Amino acid sequence: MFVSESRYFDRVPTHATQSTDYSARHLSVLEGLEAVRKRPGMYIGSTDQRGLMHCVWEIVDNGVDEALEGHASKIDVIVHDDGSVEVADNGRGVPVDIEPSTGLSGVELVYTKLHAGGKFGNGSYGSAGGLHGVGASVVNALSARMDVEVDRGGKTYAMSFHRGVPGTFDDSQGRSPQSPFTEFTDASELRVIGKVKRGVTGTRVRYWADPQMFPKPTDYDAEALRARLRQTSFLVPGLTLTLRDERPGSVTDADNSGDDLFDTGSDDGVETFTALGGTSDFVDFLASDASVTDTFRLTGEGTYTETVQQLDNTGHLRPVEVERTCGVDVSLRWGIGYDTTERSFVNIIATPMGGTHLAGFEQALTKVLRKQIDSNARALKVTARDGKIEKDDILAGLTAVVTVRVPEPQFEGQTKEVLGTAPVKQIVASVVEKELTSILTSSKRDLKTQSRALQEKIVGEMRARVSARMHKEISRRKTALETSTLPAKLADCRTDDVASSELFIVEGDSALGTAKSARNSDYQALLPIRGKILNVQKASQADMLHNAECSAIIQVVGAGSGRTFDIEQARYGKVILMTDADVDGAHIRTLLLTLFFRYMRPMIEAGRVYAAVPPLHRIDVSAQGRKKKEIIYTYSDDELVRTLRKLEKAGRHFREPQRYKGLGEMDAHQLAETTMEPEHRTLRRITLADEASLTYAEETFELLMGSLVAPRKDFIVAGANEVDRERIDA
Repeated sequence: MFVSESRYFDRVPTHATQSTDYSARHLSVLEGLEAVRKRPGMYIGSTDQRGLMHCVWEIVDNGVDEALEGHASKIDVIVHDDGSVEVADNGRGVPVDIEPSTGLSGVELVYTKLHAGGKFGNGSYGSAGGLHGVGASVVNALSARMDVEVDRGGKTYAMSFHRGVPGTFDDSQGRSPQSPFTEFTDASELRVIGKVKRGVTGTRVRYWADPQMFPKPTDYDAEALRARLRQTSFLVPGLTLTLRDERPGSVTDADNSGDDLFDTGSDDGVETFTALGGTSDFVDFLASDASVTDTFRLTGEGTYTETVQQLDNTGHLRPVEVERTCGVDVSLRWGIGYDTTERSFVNIIATPMGGTHLAGFEQALTKVLRKQIDSNARALKVTARDGKIEKDDILAGLTAVVTVRVPEPQFEGQTKEVLGTAPVKQIVASVVEKELTSILTSSKRDLKTQSRALQEKIVGEMRARVSARMHKEISRRKTALETSTLPAKLADCRTDDVASSELFIVEGDSALGTAKSARNSDYQALLPIRGKILNVQKASQADMLHNAECSAIIQVVGAGSGRTFDIEQARYGKVILMTDADVDGAHIRTLLLTLFFRYMRPMIEAGRVYAAVPPLHRIDVSAQGRKKKEIIYTYSDDELVRTLRKLEKAGRHFREPQRYKGLGEMDAHQLAETTMEPEHRTLRRITLADEASLTYAEETFELLMGSLVAPRKDFIVAGANEVDRERIDA
């Protein structure tokens, strides 16, 4: 019964002519299926394509419930060329005898009465997808025509309905919803239209969706049909499901790459889906990335008690405490990717919004893997600084199918998108915890290897998540007015013009003092670093961001790092690496370039990273005749030798050449003249000319700075003969 109070809610109190009365005569009672036609969204969610497809699932699932009980082995789905849908199964067939309390045949009762059926705990079904007894009757109510045929007891019975009303159609001009219809008046008739062999049973339902209810009553999604039947075949191993789409322009046996488990096409245009591996095959079908672990299958069951209302012998509902058994079947595997694919089902009904079974699965997964990683923290190099493993770290790369079999589960609404049976959560959690722990702690070599690989992947995800959060915190662009939030050791410039600004990354505090006096503070900023920074080619993102020097450089550049780097937010037009002209200086410059290449590569690609070229020697040449006193800087030992020979040949007198051990040995004038003033300095631009350069650079950085020692040792040994011992500054 559905009570409509629309007159009350439509009343506008401020309207002068509107009646203010509200009494029993304003109430209306919708009998039978009228409620469904009045509020279809309450039963099928919507009247668009989603609701249209839901009607198909209601009829198909009735056949699947027969298969779950072991009474059906085949279900056929046909989309006819006139837009009608036919579903046939070889189950027991809808009962055709008379139900005593209503005096109606089983067929009429099932397809015309809400909350009527064999799934209310009376022993006909142990676990079923259809539970509310409204699915078939709702589809009937929303159909312009429905024809039901039942094979049972050696006969074929038939009954037709027009918008839920039983009667007969005159199909002399063809079978369609527009055929003349005669409603039964005195009594309904379940016609016998043929005979079948003894033992042959089944149900066939063909219906035409009502255009008064659905804007597009023939807009069935063939791919959704295919996916649903394929899915069902995984969940009910051994059940054969077929699909034939006869609509013009449709191709039933369309491309189904990846359906290696199925016979996906034949000469008669029928797709057949049969799977024997169950949920394990389903996971393998869903997973698209390379595997980190095998597909693990976790099964078990648990019991719980609940109080339910059951019909007694007199037909009245009485509260009864019953013990329920919940069967759990979970298959899962981890891949190298990062996407999570979780599918959950209750009695083969998909629950896309999850529910208690999925919550229990994720709870156990998190508990087990946290415990495993904690017990192996030392081997995995996990410290308190890394943070705590979260559920998202564990779910990354996971493909899982979670199914439970529950008698009379409690769903939220007729669309059954969320499971609400509370005890299921703990049962699923218990089964998953026990079975998964057994696998991850197994002494078998193969399983131990997979367990270690999985834990390393999860720890990597945790560190990446922590790094991403830190990136977000330090990637905000800073302006000149916000220097108070920048590192205190930064000596910033005054200009707001990014194109003309320069950031000098200076080696050592001693050089910083000289550089401050040598720079032009209008457009030149200075950031000192203390010696050799972290080798980021070996370190993780989290370790890099924990390093004070690396995080300061990223913060000062102001454009983020890694995938979040936005060169438009960079605060400086040029970044100049100004290190000593010795071996240590070259090492520091290489470490800095490694940082920029890995985490701020767009700066290099845009040609905005430079290496300063400070002099290595200073030659004071005495005045001679008309020739004035002269200072000459050389930048290499070879250049020094050539310059000295040239001066000797010219008869010039000079002091013993001064060798600079570091930038700090220069005074401000010398540093400005040789290294910082644009008019006199020499800069080397670091660039990546093309894709080949990028590949070569990646290989070189990995060879020289990576974690693998053996290739680097071979490289050093191979080039040892080319090293000039006298050039080693030791």
